[in-house]
Amino acid sequence: MTANTAARLLQHYVDNFRRLPWRSPPGAPPLDPYAVWLSEVMLQQTTVATVQPRFERFIARWPTVEALAAEKPEEILSEWAGLGYYARARNLIACARAVAGRGGFPTNAAELGKLPGIGPYTAAAIAAIAFGQRAPAVDTNVQRVIARLNAIREPSRAEIERLFVEMMPTNRPGDFVQAMMDLGATICRPKTPRCVDCPLRQDCAGLASGDPESLPARKVRRARPHKHGIAHWIERGGSVWLVRRPAKGLLGGMAALPGPEWTDAAPPGLDAIGTVRHVFTHFSLDLHLAPRAEPEGEGWWQPLGSLAEAGLPTLYRRAAELALAARQAA
Repeated sequence: MTANTAARLLQHYVDNFRRLPWRSPPGAPPLDPYAVWLSEVMLQQTTVATVQPRFERFIARWPTVEALAAEKPEEILSEWAGLGYYARARNLIACARAVAGRGGFPTNAAELGKLPGIGPYTAAAIAAIAFGQRAPAVDTNVQRVIARLNAIREPSRAEIERLFVEMMPTNRPGDFVQAMMDLGATICRPKTPRCVDCPLRQDCAGLASGDPESLPARKVRRARPHKHGIAHWIERGGSVWLVRRPAKGLLGGMAALPGPEWTDAAPPGLDAIGTVRHVFTHFSLDLHLAPRAEPEGEGWWQPLGSLAEAGLPTLYRRAAELALAARQAA
């Protein structure tokens, strides 16, 4: 790779950058590190289209990291509902409090990586985008771009990071990182890459090989285990009984319908209203919705008219919708 490679990529970014609420235009000063951090956490395993309106809601409600740190956890978890991967929300709260306590975000990747919920990629992305550091912010998209540019079939993270930093210019590292992200998301896609539109095509060893789509080699996915759960629908006087899940574990701290722990075996002889199938990262789940007369556990009565405001995660929101649909059909 040459200096011209990075220059062509940056010019392509200037001409084609995605206008996103957590980004400054190319060449402009970066946004507040709070906005960069919040966006990077939200974007972990979640699409830009899903994140954008939620990011704007978060920023409108909590415009500073200090405001977020001072909020009640249940309010933040409720606002996060629907974004998935709820450990991110719990780490978001812990990180906001840590940053507010120390008086601001650290400015380098090593110190950023010591904060709750900030791994190597996120630390490098914040360091590069918010603080202009030459840090190897390598996400899945960037790894694919670097692997194809260098025709590496089975790259190691260390190798990709080394090549990335070698390619990164000394000026505008934040723009360079975001240019690489955009290139991987919109042109150097996993399938049917748009090589004809790529500003780096003349440097790409993967394209020269004749089969850039095969690079890097795809990992074989293991079959997901399958589990079963029961959610109880307890309705009284126009309200439904909700509980809060334990702080630790899957969907920790989120509002939920009550029910026992999930198991590998299907519940026998259950008079279910219906079943919701949901796929988590490491397993799939059939959540069987069953009526129950009396409340169980510590919880609260949520009026059905304001159920959307309860902050139910997608799994339980779909179960509630199933119960309400069955109620109307009866």
